[in-house]
Amino acid sequence: MTNLVEMRGLRKQYGALAAVDGVDLDVRTGETLAVVGESGSGKTTLTRLLLRLEEPSAGSVRFAGADLFAMPAAQLRKARREMQVVLQDPYSSMNPRWRITDVVAEPLVTHERGMRGRRGRAKLRERVGELLAAVGLSPRMQDRYPHEFSGGQRQRISVARALAVRPRLVVLDEPTSALDVSVQAQVLELLADLQRRFGLTYLFVSHNLAVVQQIADRVAVMRAGQVVELAPADRLFRAPEHEYTRTLLDAVPNPDPRARRRVAS
Repeated sequence: MTNLVEMRGLRKQYGALAAVDGVDLDVRTGETLAVVGESGSGKTTLTRLLLRLEEPSAGSVRFAGADLFAMPAAQLRKARREMQVVLQDPYSSMNPRWRITDVVAEPLVTHERGMRGRRGRAKLRERVGELLAAVGLSPRMQDRYPHEFSGGQRQRISVARALAVRPRLVVLDEPTSALDVSVQAQVLELLADLQRRFGLTYLFVSHNLAVVQQIADRVAVMRAGQVVELAPADRLFRAPEHEYTRTLLDAVPNPDPRARRRVAS
């Protein structure tokens, strides 16, 4: 399996604090790589470096073989089209005065020609309808406003917007943490289905190990800006090697005390 993303010696320093401290990490094409850790472990800073929303203090990120931090403006624009993000709180990432058709169409207007004017508007509505259908919503909903949707529906809209320009990589930053458990399960099923249908690669950032166990192929555990363990998901949850990973797993609630005792034994 080829690597879509390669991070080498990646470091981000804020004064005396190294938020990301010498990270070497690959994201393989077509996989879901989860990055987990407590608040302050460096997960968010790592994703901001990957998306080139911040510049590193040292190290490199290669996307599809090209150095992300050495790209000229035109090449960077193309790379950013291929890297989209779904955030934790979908409502805060939407303009409440825009209709859903404009929310979902925003990347298309930014990145694709022929999407302005009367003809462009008709194309946009058709494309937005297709995207809403792909995430399990009715195309007829595109004239509504964000406040008219539930949290789970708004997250589906965020996913539709991320898919609008047919990206290769989707960064999922705590995409289910604001949802209740039943809606979480539905969104995770949707993400898995979309990955199969469109050949997507996911970087899934979360502190919720129960969610990570359901969706991840591999898991990178971060602590104090460093990756302290990297393993296939089944192996990491079955036999974690690092003490910090075991501490995180021990903190996951288990409704079956007998199962908990078996794990501890």
